[in-house]
Amino acid sequence: MAKSAEIIGPETKIINNEIYVTTGLLLDGKQLQDLKNGIAKEITFHIDLFRVWNIWPDEFVLGKPIVKTLRADPVKKEYVATSLDGMTIIEKRFNELDSLLKWALNIKDLKLTNTRELEPDTYFVRITVESRLRKLPPVIGYLLFFIPEKDFNQVKDSPRFNVGQGQ
Repeated sequence: MAKSAEIIGPETKIINNEIYVTTGLLLDGKQLQDLKNGIAKEITFHIDLFRVWNIWPDEFVLGKPIVKTLRADPVKKEYVATSLDGMTIIEKRFNELDSLLKWALNIKDLKLTNTRELEPDTYFVRITVESRLRKLPPVIGYLLFFIPEKDFNQVKDSPRFNVGQGQ
């Protein structure tokens, strides 16, 4: 059985009316070997808040994308990670692959939103993580639909939690 990347968590907590999310990603052996060999990886975390509906499909409330770029230079024996959260770009350099993976693939206590901005109801957080192999132009992508553009795509939901109902 083939093993793929695996999402850790997600865990949600509400502190002082703020929703915080903690999650992470474990890469499989093939992806780690590609990274060690100098193949860059672009990993996108989509952290989305959904409102639970009984009969209708769940309602998307808000989302935050975080793009992490991982590069290795086997000659210099240096690892570089870049994180882009829509507003801020952070670039860090590492001497070891483990420290790169620990920093780049773990998201700890990301502030998602304030509960005062939400309707009282039941919610959950959905984490979608994808790794792109290549970015094809749209027309070429439609014509060459059999060429994969993604290395992997994983989705995992948090346990449901209540907002505004005697929390």
